[in-house]
Amino acid sequence: MTSKFLNSSFATHNDDNRWHYFSTTPVFIGSTPLGGDYPIRLQSMTNTDTLDTNSSVLQCIRIIEAGADYVRLTAQGRREAENLANIKKKLHKAGFFTPLIADIHFNPAAAETAARIVEKVRINPGNYSDRRASFIKNELTEKQYNEELERIHERLLPLIRICRQNKTAIRIGINHGSLSDRIMTRYGNTPSGMVKSAMEFIEIFRAENFNDLVLSMKSSDPGVMIEANRMLVRFMQDEGMTYPVHLGVTEAGEGEDGRIRSAAGIGTLLSEGIGDTIRVSLSEPPENEIPVAKKLAGFFPKRIAAENPAGKLSFRTPPHKPAIISRIRGPLVVADLTSRSFIDDNSFAEAGYNIDKTTGEVTGTDNSADILITNRLPGEMPRDGFIVLPFNEWIKNRNAGRCYPLFSSESYSESREKSDDLNLVFSGPDYNIELIKKIDTAKSLLLFQFDAEEERYAADIFLNELDEHNLAFNIILNPVFSESDPENIQIKAAALLGRYITDRNIAGICITNKKGTGIKESVSLCFSILQSTEARITRTIYISCPTCGRTKFDLQDAVKKVKSLTAHLKGLKIAVMGCIVNGPGEMAGADYGYVGASEGKVHIYKGTEPVLKNVPQEYAAEELLKVIEDDQTSL
Repeated sequence: MTSKFLNSSFATHNDDNRWHYFSTTPVFIGSTPLGGDYPIRLQSMTNTDTLDTNSSVLQCIRIIEAGADYVRLTAQGRREAENLANIKKKLHKAGFFTPLIADIHFNPAAAETAARIVEKVRINPGNYSDRRASFIKNELTEKQYNEELERIHERLLPLIRICRQNKTAIRIGINHGSLSDRIMTRYGNTPSGMVKSAMEFIEIFRAENFNDLVLSMKSSDPGVMIEANRMLVRFMQDEGMTYPVHLGVTEAGEGEDGRIRSAAGIGTLLSEGIGDTIRVSLSEPPENEIPVAKKLAGFFPKRIAAENPAGKLSFRTPPHKPAIISRIRGPLVVADLTSRSFIDDNSFAEAGYNIDKTTGEVTGTDNSADILITNRLPGEMPRDGFIVLPFNEWIKNRNAGRCYPLFSSESYSESREKSDDLNLVFSGPDYNIELIKKIDTAKSLLLFQFDAEEERYAADIFLNELDEHNLAFNIILNPVFSESDPENIQIKAAALLGRYITDRNIAGICITNKKGTGIKESVSLCFSILQSTEARITRTIYISCPTCGRTKFDLQDAVKKVKSLTAHLKGLKIAVMGCIVNGPGEMAGADYGYVGASEGKVHIYKGTEPVLKNVPQEYAAEELLKVIEDDQTSL
């Protein structure tokens, strides 16, 4: 079988204007259809032992009662697959008829067994027929490559037959880092490689006239996940395909980190009209995932992208910032302190600054706002960071040092006095492009403020008009929220700003919340969003899986312990993974890994290589820290 898709190529960015909303053809998962104009479906996955019927049933019920449309369970072997029948029977007896999904890795026999029982089976092309990736080159001739495709085709035929007979849908689930050596050798561990892997399986299913398919492209890196899904949709459009798309950021983590990382990736695609079902992967009880998914789907519901008149974003941040702030690497963080009548030590502390108790000196940290907008000049000027004052105040204090003016576009145009180094110009959705044209782009930042709920796509319109007029501004986006729930603003801000940061459309962010969130929370949230998108790394990045029935140790406790021991580190990526089925691959890009090996035992990884094996969990986190410290000492 020679694949007609093997030599097709993709752009790596959304470089055309073909979709405001990717309309898919519904696929029935049991009695709950997915895709088309149906709502975005929510799902989670159990982390119980699938052979433990009662525990699995109780957890399924908790997930369903939280609002899930589907529940997924791992079936690592035939026995687990067979027990899905008992779980399903007990759920039905209790009055719960939510469709079940079997999650399969490495075991076609388990998939074939489960397909007779559940409503959907998820298979991973990276390991359904291929062996576990060993991250070594596997150079094949065209003849050998096509023979491998023929072998895979033959191996899929029994599953296709069973699914057709039982009206069971299939999810082709591609995971970054979980591609076969065959794919990685030819296409790399890349978004392109992910899409190529999916294409091979799609072609096999279509050759057998089986189209009850759902597709997913997942990664722990939101940027990779976003790019892979965009490429997948473009490929489907080119080929006239309309399969529903499942969205998720794998190993997102727990707490604020997990919510922000998931929202940045999933929210970006939902805002572009991509996505029919979502799973938020948190290292927490699985029922905790559903409220987060519900908030994401509520913020960017189906067809909302059709309301965006701007279409695709062509604007990109210019390569240079104003010279005075060019030393700051990555997007800027701006803090709005104008609600304060005066700026004291507490205000600086909330904005992330250190205050020397003896001298009173104010110094910046890795997590302090770069620019502080205030109404009055502080009594103590920070040694780091920049103070921005309304123009009338700046005129009186322009010689104070590290102090710069805030203009409206109108006042900037009218004023004869401007800073030679840095001007912050405020604008919003009612901007006048003729006034914007008069602003010196080399010495100015443009802060664009808009209502996060009512004017969700206002920034797109503005950025595209700047691009049409060849105006290369450094833009600070400032969405304004009215949220009293901290989780709401975490999810919504990350979902809204994630795509602008990932696509390098903007030079910085400022988050304003009219109620509930103080300066400290807003500044911290800005840095967390930049960290989750890896646009600006100011602390350690943690990725951790949500666990499943394959996990044989307390992963949630392990995550907390690893974080507590390594929180002082900066710039590293540390992964905590439940099992070796996906761990070594799906933590691709991590510097170090803590990966479940067997009951209560852990392997410690450096990159993709295990350096310590079968370490008891009781002191595995300490062993991980020793490995890291030994490496840091030897540098």
